[in-house]
Amino acid sequence: MTKTRRPRPAASPSAGRATAAALALTGLLATAACSGGSQSAQRAADPAVTAQPAALSPSASSGSPGTSSSGSASSNAVVQLTPAVTAQLDDAIQRVMNQAGVPGISVGIITPSGTYQKSFGVSDKTARTPMDPGLFSRIGSETKTFTATAVLRLVDQGKVGLDDPISKYVDGVPGGDAITVRQLGEMRSGLFPYSSDPDFVNALINDPNRTFTPDQLLAYGYKHPAVFPPGTRYQYNNSNYILLGKLIEKVGGQSVGDFLKAQVFTPASLDKTSFPTDASLPDPHSHGYTNQTPDGSIQDATNWNPSWAWTAGAVITTLGDLESWAKTVATGAIVSPSAQAERLKMLPTGDAGVTYGFGLFNNGGWIGHNGSMPGYESVAVYLPQAQATMAMLLNTDVIAQGQEPSTLFANEITKIISPKNLYALPAETASPSPSGSSSGSSGSASGSASPSQPTGSASSTVRA
Repeated sequence: MTKTRRPRPAASPSAGRATAAALALTGLLATAACSGGSQSAQRAADPAVTAQPAALSPSASSGSPGTSSSGSASSNAVVQLTPAVTAQLDDAIQRVMNQAGVPGISVGIITPSGTYQKSFGVSDKTARTPMDPGLFSRIGSETKTFTATAVLRLVDQGKVGLDDPISKYVDGVPGGDAITVRQLGEMRSGLFPYSSDPDFVNALINDPNRTFTPDQLLAYGYKHPAVFPPGTRYQYNNSNYILLGKLIEKVGGQSVGDFLKAQVFTPASLDKTSFPTDASLPDPHSHGYTNQTPDGSIQDATNWNPSWAWTAGAVITTLGDLESWAKTVATGAIVSPSAQAERLKMLPTGDAGVTYGFGLFNNGGWIGHNGSMPGYESVAVYLPQAQATMAMLLNTDVIAQGQEPSTLFANEITKIISPKNLYALPAETASPSPSGSSSGSSGSASGSASPSQPTGSASSTVRA
């Protein structure tokens, strides 16, 4: 997928950190290498996946092993969660945690043979409070899966067309007559990502408690020319999902928070999931630690204002809700089969083994998303051929071993439970990238980009 790192300006350390932070939020799923031919050509090469809850098999088109001909759970797609396997998972999680310096993590795995839900480490480094699965946490770009689902609910209601230009619903978008709703959700709009703008990065890093409006966020990106013609490339870009948030409010006729609650959270039975209106977190919650600071020191970012991420990364939830949501979104439980089929039309990202649809990625056969923002990271994915779920919440976003810590955990876990379907993302770029680079939150091809041509997967910081 694309890397989700922070874009660090080549200037001062403070500016660099600011960029990274802003980009971390934007790049949870951003793929650094955004290449590709025309969208129509790519669609022809990547047939849509049929959306059928239990039989969903996105990996079938890519030849992933372990899928039964009937589409039901394959007996060898995931191993049984025996005591020996559970012990392996405990050891692997603890090992990665120690090596990466992660304060705390909660992991949930659900398979036909059983479940695994455990927390490790601490939720508060000062009080030494134990991490716990029931704690509330920020989830960064995992938010995009909720935003995309809200749009699909509007599609099902006949109020929005995926191939309509965004200008039909939102005014003032540069080139909006040629950018479709679908291209926004697929990260192929070509708009310059606001989180790659140096002025935005500096504003955020210098005052993480600042409140941004959606229009203020978009204005940072609108200052720049388009990066590429709509539909011709993939570029992880938070601006796309801010625009989808504005569409939801315009067509839905209510605040995005109220719409998400009524049309997504409640139908999906997510009682502990919310869209915040301020910087507070419900109790009990884990503290979040980041080095996306002016001097690179690790600070407590728990109460930093998430308004800069809005519908690209501000949602709050718990591990239990995230486990449930991973299957719901991957199988299309609360949208029509036709809408789910559109969501699962996966296209190349430029990263081997990772494709991206309408707010979802396919990473080695695992369908879902990841998220990262200052202090927190998340992963919520579903392996259709095994009917298996993997979810995790971390209380740090500090890069370790050249990777997002969530990627390190997910990779090690899948080596144990699904060795034929590994969750893997490219390593972060070792050297700081220009301030214009953008990154992805789920990790995709890494690379750097100039301010005028962000790739969406550079080593950035503010990801979402």
